[in-house]
Amino acid sequence: MCPKLSRSLPLLPLVFEWYNNGQAGDRLRQMTSRKTGSDKKLTIAVIGGGKCSAGEAVLAEAVGRELAKRGAILVCGGLGGVMEAACRGATIESGLTIGILPSDDLATCNPYVQIPVATGVGYARNIAVVKSAQAIIAIDGDYGTLTEIGYALKSNIPVIGLNTWSLSRDGQEDNSIIMAEDAVDAVEKAISLAKGAQLH
Repeated sequence: MCPKLSRSLPLLPLVFEWYNNGQAGDRLRQMTSRKTGSDKKLTIAVIGGGKCSAGEAVLAEAVGRELAKRGAILVCGGLGGVMEAACRGATIESGLTIGILPSDDLATCNPYVQIPVATGVGYARNIAVVKSAQAIIAIDGDYGTLTEIGYALKSNIPVIGLNTWSLSRDGQEDNSIIMAEDAVDAVEKAISLAKGAQLH
């Protein structure tokens, strides 16, 4: 659950206190402790609209569950819709969720974000979401999602698509977004690409 903090409170001491106490802090310390090689946790971003259909929510929740089952950290924009559904799925499977928020108000995060990051930079936070991940799974989404896809592709971060944008250039289809058939397929592709594997 998101901590409810007053804007008037100094944030850094509270973050240290939260980090040093409680289950969430224990899990974060375990996951961020010094690791080498294949022991490092993968971070996969799930991007999509702040509002979504019931079907898209089911799909996003399934993606979150699959990521957690495979030990990946889920990072997202921290709000509702696809982001909330994906975080809910990851939480059900005891996964770690990080929400990078557009506002400076930690209370705006969805209830399944375990580590909220308040930025106060609006849509510019989309860059932080993308740059925090080794691969992206895009589910549905509006223009904000499209900007995240663009940032990822410009940064050579692989993008897996589920019922999301398709691209074309000069009338020719652009296959930069790797389409997936379902949640399991999307997560398998994202993790493989995040590890540097080539898809056949």
